[in-house]
Amino acid sequence: MVEVTVTPQSSLADRPVQLRVRGLSPSQLVTLRAWLKDEQGECFQARAFFHADETGEVDPGRHPALGGSYTGVWPMGLFWFLQPDTIFRRLVKRDVAGSPFLIHLEVFDGLRLVTAPQEQPLGSCQAERWYVGPGVQRVPIREGRVRGALFLPP
Repeated sequence: MVEVTVTPQSSLADRPVQLRVRGLSPSQLVTLRAWLKDEQGECFQARAFFHADETGEVDPGRHPALGGSYTGVWPMGLFWFLQPDTIFRRLVKRDVAGSPFLIHLEVFDGLRLVTAPQEQPLGSCQAERWYVGPGVQRVPIREGRVRGALFLPP
């Protein structure tokens, strides 16, 4: 049974998380994929290829990505290298206080440059990335020509 975990599962967008895959065969070649849909329904995704270690585990914080959206050891690489499916789109969070981005994390056997919709991952999980912490108050600012928002901690 392949298990994908992200710790913590819910966090602020600027906080690091730890991603782990367990239950693989030793030295198994896998593709880790992260994807999300923004508030307009645009899909953003990143993928990286890894060899599982001798215990059948992949940890992007310790194991180097062999290719994909990035190479090398990047603990947050799948989050940082998200790219739009449609060119010239930017990942922007408009409703910062109301809802998080839900990032889907999946692991597939072998190298997967493109993932077919019917293809089932070996394992998956979701991570919530919030832009405003609990209890933070958002105060709109409209003073003369100045427009903005003030975020007050609890």
